[in-house]
Amino acid sequence: MVYMNLHQAKTALPSLVEAAMQGDEVIIAQDGKPMVRLVPYQERKTPRQPGRLRGLIRISDDFDAVDPEIIEMFENGK
Repeated sequence: MVYMNLHQAKTALPSLVEAAMQGDEVIIAQDGKPMVRLVPYQERKTPRQPGRLRGLIRISDDFDAVDPEIIEMFENGK
């Protein structure tokens, strides 16, 4: 595993990319806290199929109905 702070990673980016391409886990941190993981890019094997979930997702007829209790909480904070 390669662990490097952002400031150092700016100058070492080519070697970090190479390490990720060879299968090493590359973590870039800021102020010692892990922020991102560098991984190789992979093309999608199959294109997305529009409508694949048709008939599997149900939205209630009143999903956008106004709920007086929620309005009261927003307006009066109760």
